[in-house]
Amino acid sequence: MNNPESSDRSSRTSHALRPVFLLPALVIVGFGLYGGVTMGQRLAGGHTDDYSFFDELVEVKQLISQRYVDAPDEKAMREGAIKGMVESLNDPYTIYVPASDQQNFTKDLTGEYVGIGAQVNTQNGWLTIVSPLEDSPAFRAGLMADDRVTEIDGKTTQNMSIDDCIKLLLGEPDTKVKLTIERKGEKLPIEITRERIKTRSVKGFHRSPTDPEGWDYLIDPARSIAYVRLTQFTPDCSKEVLDALKSVGAEQGKLKGLVLDLRFNPGGLLNEAEEIADDFLESGIIVSTRGRAHEEVVRRANKDGTLPNFPIAILLNGSSASASEVLSGALVENNRAIVVGQRSFGKGTVQSVIELPSGHGSELKMTEQGYYLPSGRSLTRKDNSPTWGVDPTDGFYVPMSDEQLVAMLEVRRKQEVLHAKGEQAGGTSEKWSDPAWVLDYLKDPQLTAAVQAMQAKVDTGEWKKTGEAVGKGTPLAAAELTRLRDYHERLLKEITRAEKRIDTLETADPNLPKDEAKANDLWPDDIDVKGGTLEVKDKSGKIVATLEITGSDLEQALEDASVKKKSEGAADGNAPASPKSEPKKDDQPK
Repeated sequence: MNNPESSDRSSRTSHALRPVFLLPALVIVGFGLYGGVTMGQRLAGGHTDDYSFFDELVEVKQLISQRYVDAPDEKAMREGAIKGMVESLNDPYTIYVPASDQQNFTKDLTGEYVGIGAQVNTQNGWLTIVSPLEDSPAFRAGLMADDRVTEIDGKTTQNMSIDDCIKLLLGEPDTKVKLTIERKGEKLPIEITRERIKTRSVKGFHRSPTDPEGWDYLIDPARSIAYVRLTQFTPDCSKEVLDALKSVGAEQGKLKGLVLDLRFNPGGLLNEAEEIADDFLESGIIVSTRGRAHEEVVRRANKDGTLPNFPIAILLNGSSASASEVLSGALVENNRAIVVGQRSFGKGTVQSVIELPSGHGSELKMTEQGYYLPSGRSLTRKDNSPTWGVDPTDGFYVPMSDEQLVAMLEVRRKQEVLHAKGEQAGGTSEKWSDPAWVLDYLKDPQLTAAVQAMQAKVDTGEWKKTGEAVGKGTPLAAAELTRLRDYHERLLKEITRAEKRIDTLETADPNLPKDEAKANDLWPDDIDVKGGTLEVKDKSGKIVATLEITGSDLEQALEDASVKKKSEGAADGNAPASPKSEPKKDDQPK
């Protein structure tokens, strides 16, 4: 059971987790945690000592308000002061949400908003429908993929930003918005009544040809292997997952294997992750949370309502975060699932959304706790963390190149588009029943590896290793190092380009301000010390080390160290490290 205070499955604390990908943090909703955030709280009264903290701020505010050359925007000053305090924490998951941003903030956290219910983008300067959403006003009004929206309430969308277009489409429930649609050269007026839209987070591998708003989940019908993709842990997504599994006979024991895709899932409501884990686990710890102002809370699985035991393969990648890691970590550490793909993001902190009682309608999303897997391990990735997140199971590390990723996402996008009844993207119904054809069509190496491993498990009772090994000296261990080295190399190239531009401008115009840092160079830039030697002497002048210079970054390294250039004529006994360069054939340093 997830809630240690109660055995009632319906009385669980609402938790949430998601970093910002849209990316993907832990958040608490309705007096609970949401991806690690607690929403609906109010700030308690402060202590008298706290007010002395603001003395200087009040003085600065008064001076600016009374004497600044132009009348300041006091609302902007107040929000700027708050944001400054928050930014000093250097925590990307702690943010101040002014009242003006609350609608978008809630939409990102819960996937709910008031609008027409359509995915949109801009093409050739015009707002374009990617796809209407399931059971949405846009779908019922007849909007179709690739429809060009030329006007919204009489305003042209040509060259209008996507954000400005979306603002015009959003509004209050039961209000109307008039669109002008261009489809195959014909202009169509369409009026749509806005509704509260709840984004569906559960998807299959292919749109159902018999139900345009539904999905096919059985990716291998002959073996009864299902595929379920969860895009975000939104309210009630655990019920959506359970309904999808019921539709393929999971409760009756007909389901023989499940591929659960959590790739690109940034997190969301923690309690939804707990519910899903509880559906798969009869007992054991799911997750625990604790923080400086909070006692440890341990959430356990309960046998009641647990689905029959069938093998599970979870797909993860570097964008699987927060609640995704809680669910996958709980199932893996309770020996209920394997992980195929790549190491997850590493987001293991819990945020609370607290309403500020100032009357301005603003909120603070603040990190208050960390969450821990059944083993007690934190998933958080820090600069000094050698491990983080959830790793693929040994033998199931399957990396994907950028080219493979683009190809896979392009096919996936086509599958998400809603079509008229009887229509479907790709091949015929017969082909969509052939798992070999499906895997080839979807162009997804990680999904292929997971399905092939599951097919072997169903056929033989043993997992077939369809990826690479995990551990020290393996490709997984080297992947992050390679990524950081590539990033480091890109930064160095950018620095080199900037230095060349600076040198060019300084040479072209000697009257430009001089670089004070260059005046303190340890040696002239045109001297090449690579291949030379570096002597290090102690305080008495005795040489304690002679080092060969093998690169060109020595000066930069020394500038970052506690050394300075020895003044002319100084005693040798106080000499700092000194480089020596072998003369070139023409006896001129270069």
